Amino acid sequence: QVQLVESGGGLVQAGGSLRLSCAASGSIFRFNTMGWYRQAPGKQRELVASMTSLGRTNYADSMKGRFTISRDNAKNTVYLQMNSLKPEDTAVYYCNIQTSGMDYWGKGTLVTVSS
Repeated sequence: QVQLVESGGGLVQAGGSLRLSCAASGSIFRFNTMGWYRQAPGKQRELVASMTSLGRTNYADSMKGRFTISRDNAKNTVYLQMNSLKPEDTAVYYCNIQTSGMDYWGKGTLVTVSS
C-alpha cells in the first residue's frame, strides 16, 4: 500500500503563485512516476504534469511555461510550482503515483483562483 498526502492548496488571486507538495509513503518501487492531476467542477480529471524517478517530465500543453513539476526522490515527494495562475486553473488537484503496476491517489487539495 502507498499513501499520498498533499498540501499547499488555497485561495490566490489571478496572476499569483502556489506551490503544491505531495509526500508518498509505503511500498514504493524506486522506479516510479509521480504526478499531478486536476478536476474542475463538472469536468473530467486531467493530467497537469508528471515526472518519473529518472527525471523525465510530461506536461499538459495548457500548463507548459506556467507550471513546473519537481521531485525529491530521497523523500518520495513531488512538487508543483504554479505561476501566473488563472481563474480557469481553479480545481481540486490530486497527487498520483504509479509504482509496481499500481496507481495510487491522494485525497486532493483545492486550488481556487479569484479574478
